[in-house]
Amino acid sequence: MRAAVVQMCSTDDLAANLKAAEGFVREAALAGAEFVALPENFAFMRREGQPMPCRQEVEGEIIGQVRAWARELGVWILAGTFPEVVAGDPARFHNTSVLVSAAGAVEAVYRKIHLFDVDLSASGGGEYRESTHVAPGSELVVAETPFGGLGLSVCYDLRFPELYREMAKRGARFLAVPSAFTPHTGKDHWEVLLRARAIENQSFVLAPAQAGRHGPDRASYGRSMIIDPWGLVLAQAGDRPGVVVADCRVEDLEQIRAGLPALRHRRV
Repeated sequence: MRAAVVQMCSTDDLAANLKAAEGFVREAALAGAEFVALPENFAFMRREGQPMPCRQEVEGEIIGQVRAWARELGVWILAGTFPEVVAGDPARFHNTSVLVSAAGAVEAVYRKIHLFDVDLSASGGGEYRESTHVAPGSELVVAETPFGGLGLSVCYDLRFPELYREMAKRGARFLAVPSAFTPHTGKDHWEVLLRARAIENQSFVLAPAQAGRHGPDRASYGRSMIIDPWGLVLAQAGDRPGVVVADCRVEDLEQIRAGLPALRHRRV
């Protein structure tokens, strides 16, 4: 399966972000990608501490456009995350990832479980309170695709290995991690954590990310990656928006799992 991960520098301009995302999806499809993953907040990057003006349903404009791209181009698309309305809670939204088939159908919906509430100011990284505006999800999601089970996660979820182990137990061969890692944490933790999740679960990891400065008060680390089940980086983006593509050979995954059957050796 040829996969592509898209790296963006989204802003608070919804129309401009969607136009950029469409261009990258088309570029990936021209490169032969069968699956294209967009980053967290691909359609709208909220300024830190500000409300979200474009909350909508899964059936709304944002996912509607993604479905149209998928149908036209015949590719599976992971809509990194978009702001989904929360019934009965007008103050918050879900940070929601949506998997769309090549036929344009919504195949899976995952709402980010772990929220980034941290204070890194002592080490120069700033303070973040995602839960002020975001409501957490509660359901683990492994979606069926033509290329195997796809486990869905988002950004801060990456720090919780038990989530990915459960995905592997439920049949995941691919792990998606659309993200907007901070530069402060990304420089030391991003690649280490991604490669660890790939090695531990003997799965491909697809990690599209935000990169660069989104505005005066927010920036993201970048370095989107595709990693194989041995932990090798098959493709990596730099510090600018763009697309990287790699062939993810399921037969390599099966060979790794057969030769080093750690998943079968689990005792707890």
